[in-house]
Formats: sequence, structure tokens, C-alpha cells
Amino acid sequence: MAYTQNPYLPRVRREAADMVRRGYTPTEVGRRYGVGSSTVCKWFKKAQVYGYRPIPTLSSRPRSHPKKIPAKIERAIVEKRLARNRCAEVVHRELVNDGIRVSLSTVKRTLERHRLVKKRSPWKRYHPHVGRPLPAHPGALVRFDTIHRMIDAKKRLYVYAAIDVCSRWAYAKAYQRMNGRTTLRFLAEAEAQAPFSSGMLQSDHGPESSGWFVSRAEKSHRYTRIGKPDDNAHVERFNRTLQEECLDMIPANVRKMNTALRRYLPEYVGTRLHMGLGLKTPLRYSTECVQAID
Repeated sequence: MAYTQNPYLPRVRREAADMVRRGYTPTEVGRRYGVGSSTVCKWFKKAQVYGYRPIPTLSSRPRSHPKKIPAKIERAIVEKRLARNRCAEVVHRELVNDGIRVSLSTVKRTLERHRLVKKRSPWKRYHPHVGRPLPAHPGALVRFDTIHRMIDAKKRLYVYAAIDVCSRWAYAKAYQRMNGRTTLRFLAEAEAQAPFSSGMLQSDHGPESSGWFVSRAEKSHRYTRIGKPDDNAHVERFNRTLQEECLDMIPANVRKMNTALRRYLPEYVGTRLHMGLGLKTPLRYSTECVQAID
């Protein structure tokens, strides 16, 4: 880590070195910027290397340390990690079994220094675990997600997709924007079209399912695990089917996509046979389930 986080200091060093180049003494320049004359001399020497560019702040990390682990042990830690791709605890235990005495914290620091640790994204907030209900009847668990389609180099549109895990009944619609307000509108439209009422919603951690949306949704909601798209497998597979059978043939236009979806979704729900439903359609399966419950 650098010894200072001041973002303006590299430019200050450049200006101070330039004043020395123009004839000012290091003492005069030091008085102007509040530093010692020896510091100004160091800046001037660095300016001869960098030229008239900001002189960067170097790291304050020492080049050596009396307690630095031997290169042999460091190499063994890295090799264990690359060979099996296991966590630091497993690497540490394997080293101990091989007779190499090293602490677990040293193993973790070494792996981090060599960029062999996958850190959790700081943008992903922690959400408390919510139990997943058993999809025993239509509407027990509805999963939703979004498909991103580029309009041009900078703009994109979003196709919301929702699917019921039990009956595979699905709904989709394209929008210009993706946010919590749009998600509420989409789910309300899907609820009005569905032959059942939904109980719990499930989504990933995208901006369309933000905390604002969860606080205003009238349904129970749960998040998938971070970096585990398999937790949302049903809607991810529906997204692929939707793109292959419908959206890939349509230009990136919201109106045209919604027109195509209005033609495709009745076929998907009403006539397309699904292997997971015993070669029944989602509409027939959901109707039979509702009648059995009644």
C-alpha cells in the first residue's frame, strides 16, 4: 500500500520538479510546497526519468522482512493450490501432512499475494437465508430473471421472464428499463395472466430485485446464492428456450419483441409438450393440479 492516498500529490511533485528545472532553488521550492529541500531534490531526480508527467506514489511495502517465509515454502503453497485448486485450509493441511510447518494465516496471505484467492464482490450485499418451499402445487415457487439485448453499442433492452417451478407455466415481456419498479409491473402482469396465485418469488441479486423491490412486493421473496446460477436453473433454461425459439429471430426492438412474445407464449404454455411434466403442457398440468386441490 502507498504511504499516502492523496490523489493530487503526483501532480504537486511534477510542478515542484519543474520549478527546479526553471531555476528555483530546492529550498525556495520546499518553502512553497511545505516540504524539505532534500525531498524536492529527490522529486527532481525522478522527474528526469518520468519527464513532465505526474510522479506516482510508490508502495511503502518493504523489499525484505526478517520473518519472510522461505521461497521453498512459498513455492510449495502455490503448487498445492494450482495442482488441486482447493481452499487455503486444505492446502495448509496437506503441507502439514508433508512435514512443512507453516501457519494457516501465512497460507492465506501467500495465496492472496499471488492472486489465487477469489474474493467476494463488494457490490454483492449479504441477504439472510430464506428457506426454499417445496414446489408441490402451482404458484408455490415462481422464479424470474432478465435477458439483456443490445440495441446499439451503448443502449440495451431487457426481457423479463418468470416461470413456475411446479407447472412450468411461464410469462415474458420486454421493457426499455430494468429496475425495481419495472419488476413490480411485470410481476403484476404475470399474476393477472397466470391461472393460479403465486406464493414465493425467487431471483438472483440483480438490480431488478433490489431491496426497494423486496420491501414493496406483496409476495415472499428469496435470493439465490451468489455465483450459483444453478439455483435459478428453471428460469435460466427457459431463457435459453425463449431466445432460441423466439427472440433470436426478432430485431432488438421492444414493440416487435412483445408482439412476437404474445404469439409465442400461448404456444409454449398451451401446446408445447414438456418432458418434465410427463409430456403434458403447462396449462393442462396447472389446471389438473388446481382441480385436484379444489
